Order: sequence, then structure tokens, then C-alpha cells
Amino acid sequence: MNAICPGFIETPMLDHAGILGNPALREQIVALHPVNRLGKPEEVAAAVLWLCSDAASFVTGHAMLVDGGYTAR
Repeated sequence: MNAICPGFIETPMLDHAGILGNPALREQIVALHPVNRLGKPEEVAAAVLWLCSDAASFVTGHAMLVDGGYTAR
């Protein structure tokens, strides 16, 4: 079994939390990411598609971080 572990992704959930509509808070969150931006849903989807593809046929038991380096800082 594999898992996708997304970080701060620009979704309605972040909007509901008040992050997307608050420029100061958004800037603080973005600054926590080495890639200097929030993630996009398409980037999480790409990771899922890769894990479901034959290219990942030998990948097992992996928790794939899709977080722009947030947890690596």
C-alpha cells in the first residue's frame, strides 16, 4: 500500500480556513515552503496517477510527500 501525503494545496479547504483570502497569512504559509508557493490540485493528481501507473509497479509501502518541501525544512 502507498499513500499520498499532500501539504498546503490551493483547494476550497484552504479557502474555508481563511488562508487563501488573507494575504498576510498566505504569505506566512508560503514562506514555510522551499519552493515558495502553495501546491496545486493537479500536482497531487499527478502523483496519484504516477503511483497508479506501471512506472511505480515496484513501489510499495511508500508515503509520498507532495508538499513542496514543507516537511523537509
